[in-house]
Amino acid sequence: MQPRKASESSIIMTELVLPNDTNLYGNLMGGRLMYWMDIAAALAASKHCNAPVVTASVDNISFEAPIKLGNVVHIEAKVTRSFNTSMEIHMNVWGEDFTHQYKYKSNEAYYTFVALDPNHKPRAVPAVIAESEDEKKLFESALRRRQLRLILGGKMKPHDATELKALFQAT
Repeated sequence: MQPRKASESSIIMTELVLPNDTNLYGNLMGGRLMYWMDIAAALAASKHCNAPVVTASVDNISFEAPIKLGNVVHIEAKVTRSFNTSMEIHMNVWGEDFTHQYKYKSNEAYYTFVALDPNHKPRAVPAVIAESEDEKKLFESALRRRQLRLILGGKMKPHDATELKALFQAT
């Protein structure tokens, strides 16, 4: 299986915030944004592995700024690293106010997806080639995030997390 460039998985999904998408304060509901983010991440993951994918995990999502009714949402998603059958996808979410003509960061998050074969079983995915400095930083730190997710999910013992241990041990 040929490795693929991280940039080849890049997608930008754009949505307009309509009244049906907002809460009582005129802000985009968090659940609606997470729904859109899940779609964007799935598109990037599928683009990387050329296969159907399912969501395996969602990391912490912190909202930095609300996105208001009538604003536009831009979700930038890209695969940062792949493992055997899973891929980590990094997303940046931007709000854009056309009336006042400015763009602002709303939040960012990491999702993990697993590729599926025709029998709905996990299948191998291509390795990721990180080219830009930003892609290289995300690639290098992905293993630490993965180990933390596995520990929190009860799938790895803390003493087996070599990448995390390295952060806390003196050299």
